[in-house]
Amino acid sequence: MIHIIDDEEPIRDALSFLFASRGIEAQGWPSGEAFLQAQPVTPCSCIILDVRMPGLAGPEVFQRLKAAGQQAPVIFLTGHADVPVAVGALKAGAFDFLEKPFNDNQIVDLALRAIALHESACAAARHHKDLAARRASLSPREEEVMQLMLSGVPNKQIADILHIATRTVEVHRGRVLAKMGARNGIELAVMLPQDARR
Repeated sequence: MIHIIDDEEPIRDALSFLFASRGIEAQGWPSGEAFLQAQPVTPCSCIILDVRMPGLAGPEVFQRLKAAGQQAPVIFLTGHADVPVAVGALKAGAFDFLEKPFNDNQIVDLALRAIALHESACAAARHHKDLAARRASLSPREEEVMQLMLSGVPNKQIADILHIATRTVEVHRGRVLAKMGARNGIELAVMLPQDARR
């Protein structure tokens, strides 16, 4: 879903029609206040935001979205005089900006790229969250065994280090792999790069 926030109805209608012609759902909003009040943003959507509007200006809307934890990519629409403002918004985390008048294909392609990149980031965040939950399910002993596995220590040496039987190490090792969703130690090492280990 593309959300278009612009006080000019012809621009909202033209952009909505443009995205619809490419099979992309879009919704227009006449002001930043209307959009913020509705808070309609679904995960991994995109916001096209006019810089200069009556009431809340685009950058202020952007700051409020950020303060609320909204991560949807924002593309600013700006007139030539507002370019420094848009550049400031980029430094604050906006995805990009386009000067009016803009090329139809350019804005659609830019929005699609923003959505694709954001969806990829969302997927990565979900993966990391899932991995953290799996790791949290390990018992303290399983975590110890996993750390030694990741260091390449053989089962017999793990048993000696932890003062447990080799068979017990094998049981813990099997539980670690099952809980982490890995088929073997190599796959586990790929799942948990060096900087993700503790």
